[in-house]
Amino acid sequence: MRILITGAGGQLGRALQEALTLHMLIPLARTDLDITDRAAVFRAILRRRPDGVVHAAAMTDVDGCARDPERAFRVNALGTQTVAMACAAVGAAMVYISTNEVFDGTKAEPYLEFDPPNPINPYGRSKWAGEWFVSHLLRRFYIVRTAWVFGPGGNHFVRKILQRADEQGTLRVVHDEVGSPSYTRDVAAAIARLIETGAYGIYHFVNEGMCSRYEYAVEILRRTGRSHIPVTPISLAEFPRPSRVPPFTPLRNLCGASLGITLRPWPEALQAYLAEEGWLVA
Repeated sequence: MRILITGAGGQLGRALQEALTLHMLIPLARTDLDITDRAAVFRAILRRRPDGVVHAAAMTDVDGCARDPERAFRVNALGTQTVAMACAAVGAAMVYISTNEVFDGTKAEPYLEFDPPNPINPYGRSKWAGEWFVSHLLRRFYIVRTAWVFGPGGNHFVRKILQRADEQGTLRVVHDEVGSPSYTRDVAAAIARLIETGAYGIYHFVNEGMCSRYEYAVEILRRTGRSHIPVTPISLAEFPRPSRVPPFTPLRNLCGASLGITLRPWPEALQAYLAEEGWLVA
């Protein structure tokens, strides 16, 4: 199968290239393809005529989206519309990478694939708009929601916690934001299995389990020999940000599990990542 990957230079894009090695890949990083350039997107997809497109390119800076909502919609909504239209033109199936932030965080238990989205910030709204375009313009699509992504090469929560711990010697981390950490290698492997099924639809691919940001930080420090660093739990209200934060957005993988596609618990995934980076303390 010929698979074109947008956002191939990002942390998930690189993991996808490793997970999809059985296919003929067309990896396009941001420098190769600006998804807000409609003519360039159509040229790239019509010229190469892939069987499938994994659309991982996105504006993922949540606070940046809050500061510039128009840009967020140009990239995440209209850019996705263009990719979906180009896929329709060549008959390609599409995998759209979405987010837990399409939900408002008011549910008392993990969100299922069938729960109605209700985003509360520009990032979530722009990604939900992308979902709308994909589901209305294509018949063959997979919408894959993930969350709290970490992996090699990314500027993510794990890396930031370790950096700040080493630089500041103390941390303040919110305790009332709860979600599902997701290892790029595990998410990419799940997507690779999914596209072999032909079972189109919406999926939640996150590592099993959930935690607060505070619990996550404590576990990162413990596994890297930094348990001596004090971590003070604070509330979201004490940590003002440009973007509103949905407080409780763990995702439950119901649809993928029905196909036999599951991801290991997040502490095991975190351990594997830390070992890969050489940060793990036995």
